[in-house]
Amino acid sequence: HSFNVRAGDEQRSFFSFKPAVAPFKCVILPLSGYSCFAKTLKDVARRLRAGGVPARVDDAASASIGRRYARNDELGTPFAITVDFQTADDGTVTLRERDTTKQIRASVDEIVELVKCLANGSTSWDDVLSKHPLVNTSTNNSTA
Repeated sequence: HSFNVRAGDEQRSFFSFKPAVAPFKCVILPLSGYSCFAKTLKDVARRLRAGGVPARVDDAASASIGRRYARNDELGTPFAITVDFQTADDGTVTLRERDTTKQIRASVDEIVELVKCLANGSTSWDDVLSKHPLVNTSTNNSTA
């Protein structure tokens, strides 16, 4: 079935929909409520939608990034793109996968193309992980 609970944390449940049936394939999140993230958020969302990928922006600045990940996991959204302070420096964002909570970092252009391929099933998360190093971050499993 598609309903799961995070190991060791029964409060964190999520729907593990395959990307093909998930209502939204990707959520775009700012690390915080800083206005400097707004342009990139809109650009990424526009590019995903133009590429046929249902995506939404979750910019609820009152909630931590971990809580926003958890909320979107509960909705079954398979992928999350996070715009952070490094984005302003080098044009990269992170891509997080819901079931494993693992993240990679790459250029906005590359992440948008990866999400398109992941959403249409032409590539798998395992394929992505074989070509990109993981980002080591404490927010992968955080809800605070």
